[in-house]
Amino acid sequence: MTKLTDFGFQQVPWQDKAKHVRDVFNSVAPKYDLMNDLMSLGLHRVWKRIAVALADVRPHDRILDLAGGTADLTRLMAPKISQPGEIILADINDEMLKVGRDKLINEGLWQKVKVIQANAECLPFPENYFNVVTIAFGLRNVTDKNAALQEMYRVLKPGGQILILEFSEVKQPFLKSVYDAYSFHILPKLGDWVASDAASYQYLAESIRKHPNQATLLQMMEAVGFEQCKVNNFLAGIVALHRGFKF
Repeated sequence: MTKLTDFGFQQVPWQDKAKHVRDVFNSVAPKYDLMNDLMSLGLHRVWKRIAVALADVRPHDRILDLAGGTADLTRLMAPKISQPGEIILADINDEMLKVGRDKLINEGLWQKVKVIQANAECLPFPENYFNVVTIAFGLRNVTDKNAALQEMYRVLKPGGQILILEFSEVKQPFLKSVYDAYSFHILPKLGDWVASDAASYQYLAESIRKHPNQATLLQMMEAVGFEQCKVNNFLAGIVALHRGFKF
């Protein structure tokens, strides 16, 4: 029997999800940053700055910005790094990485960053290598989230930390109803108008609802070995920042 997994509200063969996700992000890459600003009214930039502040990057740290795509977190962290420290921008999608690379070039940060196309479920890095691993709005698109968490744990040094910024579950009933109406009725129309791609933004809305909620993701992190795991909610849980350490 074929193993199935979620692709939004659809069920697709496990081995095919990565291709479907790649097609979505190939489509949205050119307008990804603009849509993020429109969808969040610019708040995604605030949430990313909070994540970077908590990362507490030191000059000689090794940093992995996983599923970093258009390089928003990398751009904030790169100026803090000096040799022998390093920062790696990694994403499975080459079109997203092209956008991120161009931004790094335009801002004079290209020499400070290594860009690698990599699958979060099978990272091409040695054990105990990074001081910090960040992943912003990328984990929900990974087919095997447990495998990705295990890989992040493996490549972190003892004393290192992981920061996961992701859409999550809204508990407050009235806000949830408003958020659902926005996600399923306005967001696809916005995607059609701005990016000529309603279907991809319908998927993005659906993928949020299939992602593990705050408590479940905390349990998943602890199960692979992360300690002192905590979560901070933004906008009543529309977005959550999970943080954990490897000791």
